[in-house]
Amino acid sequence: MAADYGKAVCPMNAPMIQAPAQEMLKLLEELAVFSAPGAGVTRLLYTPEWSRAQFFLQERMAGLGLEVVSDNVGNVYGKLTGRNPEDKVILTGSHIDTVINGGKYDGAYGIAAAVTALHYLQQTFGQPLRTLKAVSFCEEEGSRFPLTFWGSGHVTGLYDGSEAEACADSEGVTLEAAMVECGIGMGIRSDKAESGDKSGSGTVGMGSTARRNDIGAFVELHIEQGIILEKTAKQIGVVQAIAGQRRFMVEVCGTANHAGTTPMHMRQDALAGAAEMLLALEGLAAEAGEPLVATSGRLEVLPNTPNVIPGEVLFTLDIRHSEEEELEAFCDCILAAFKGIAARRGLTLKIMPRLSASPAPMDGGLTGMLESICRNQGRTYRNMVSGAGHDAQLFAPQCPTAMIFVPSRAGISHSPEEYSSPEELAAGLDVLTALLYELAYK
Repeated sequence: MAADYGKAVCPMNAPMIQAPAQEMLKLLEELAVFSAPGAGVTRLLYTPEWSRAQFFLQERMAGLGLEVVSDNVGNVYGKLTGRNPEDKVILTGSHIDTVINGGKYDGAYGIAAAVTALHYLQQTFGQPLRTLKAVSFCEEEGSRFPLTFWGSGHVTGLYDGSEAEACADSEGVTLEAAMVECGIGMGIRSDKAESGDKSGSGTVGMGSTARRNDIGAFVELHIEQGIILEKTAKQIGVVQAIAGQRRFMVEVCGTANHAGTTPMHMRQDALAGAAEMLLALEGLAAEAGEPLVATSGRLEVLPNTPNVIPGEVLFTLDIRHSEEEELEAFCDCILAAFKGIAARRGLTLKIMPRLSASPAPMDGGLTGMLESICRNQGRTYRNMVSGAGHDAQLFAPQCPTAMIFVPSRAGISHSPEEYSSPEELAAGLDVLTALLYELAYK
């Protein structure tokens, strides 16, 4: 069954770039236009660029014959109603927002592919058995406001809307004010889950409750944002899990003193201690091996003066692994090492947790289907862990969830240099479309 469909979608003797892929690539280019001035694409939550992009998507979805609705936080859906309305929805898509000066593929690719896949399936196979929806989540990146997954977090119940009152951007604009400026968000809080839409075919509805209980499976197609697929010459990444994260702020305190008059053996140098800690972090992470990664990306030194021994250092700690027990064990190990270094050097240490996100395993049945589809389409693939966070990790505890990766050139993402070739993007579209067919038409 899957083999026949895989061959039908991408015949081995046909060109890689066919009409559906061309439609998707055109949509990607059109979405990239909705950007603030500057390099790359900047489309922050609830800005004019964001609003225009979401409105454009609603018009495009409606023009393709999909039923369209946007909810009370600005998530946009295009719906292909199934013949069995009592069955739960098959949902696919990604996020419309970007980082500042980002690329045109991160998030937008998953949306463009979702819309294209639904249009192709409708044109080719007609009405599905189970309802299909393409979603453009309003936010995932956390680039404007100090939270992430504002879109999918409302769908899955992570947020209830109360966060909008106090959460503000760097200019002091609250989420609530930004939503009102966009004309959305009135009556955002609700304890009731939305189980269906009321909009008609080819029309646009507004304001349904974001929280949903009608999702039977979620599939997200995304660029890898890493270099593994390119380095291993694989066309498709079948994600087995999204890594859990632990983030800390570490404060190391010593004694600030004169650089010329304080003997080396009498110093309590906070920066030297922090440097030893970071070398220990690198070494222990290398010993732990894949898929664990550990990073310190920000360092603040006080008083930060050339002729003064540093008295205080603040640095960040970001640790990720796909297995909860391994993640916790490494955190315990490295923090114990830090404490030992501080004690030996006569420094004081303060460790402040900032984030604790559990690993999100993908559904084994769906990953198995993806592997079968890749084989049937003659595509090379590899099973892998996603070190980056994605909307899919919020759905994984609630419904069968899958993620598909395509290669990123040189592993570059969150940059104007972000790039995946048309052939790579088309391959991901074919795999996504085949999985949606299996889930909604069989």
